[in-house]
Amino acid sequence: MAVTFADLIGQNKRNTFLLSVLFSFFVIGLAGFMGYVLAIFHLPDQVVMVTVGAMAVALILTIILLLVSYFGGMGTLLAISQARPIAKEDDPQLYNVVEEMTIAADLPMPRIYLIDDTAPNAFATGRKPENAVVAITTGLREKLNRSELQAVMAHELSHIRNYDILFAMMMAVMLGVVVLLCDYFLRIAWRGGSGRSQRSSRGRSAGGGALILLVVAIILSIIAPLIAKIIQLAVSRQREYLADASAVDLTRDPDALASALTKIASDKEVLEVANRATQHLYIVNPIKPFEARAQSLFSTHPPISERIERILALKQA
Repeated sequence: MAVTFADLIGQNKRNTFLLSVLFSFFVIGLAGFMGYVLAIFHLPDQVVMVTVGAMAVALILTIILLLVSYFGGMGTLLAISQARPIAKEDDPQLYNVVEEMTIAADLPMPRIYLIDDTAPNAFATGRKPENAVVAITTGLREKLNRSELQAVMAHELSHIRNYDILFAMMMAVMLGVVVLLCDYFLRIAWRGGSGRSQRSSRGRSAGGGALILLVVAIILSIIAPLIAKIIQLAVSRQREYLADASAVDLTRDPDALASALTKIASDKEVLEVANRATQHLYIVNPIKPFEARAQSLFSTHPPISERIERILALKQA
């Protein structure tokens, strides 16, 4: 039985929910384990309370950051990117292209923002399709022809239709919580060794078992952010493949998307407003050294050559 794009989008939504739940459990469990280890050495009479308290703090912190990101993340991203809204009369052709693709994708018309930068690139953001935004650079507008521009807009609208924009925001928050927890634990572990509670009789009686747990916790606090980042980026790369395929489904023109990606990736201009916090949003990684090393586990996008190969293969599908 053939798999439809509706199936892929539905699977994407389910995976987003599942990954979010699993990541939440990971964050809370990590906080509980670190709280438990610290309590053994510093508050041995309150191990349970400290462990539960650490888990509660992680949960509350995650919820707060998710809410802040959910309601304020889009405005922050647009401000960082120095994007400004434009009206239909400012660029009728661009509006017509976006309108065509929103009709094809069965989406509400997103707001369009322009970034005054000669480097060609684009991204989409927003909580849901009803309040989504597509932002493009002046370089993209000037350097692509109409069919290539249409393909790029189809790609970005596919991210909106596939609910990738919400997932990317949530995963960024989860990763931030992991980093905060690990940094806090390491500071206490390294600086708290001479604390009064560590000299308690129970702390001394913990012996080798407690020391082993401390070593494990320190190692975990070092590698946990790396593991979380690798998972986040691996999923992001798969979603780029899906957005490419969805864009071809909307435009029926794989050559246009392949040509647009080639032009964007080969352009020598540097997107000044992009940084490591926003690089994953763009259709092509705007930080050139990272794009050149796209085979890395820490790359936000798949290699352009692989993306183009998959896109052109859709011509035979």
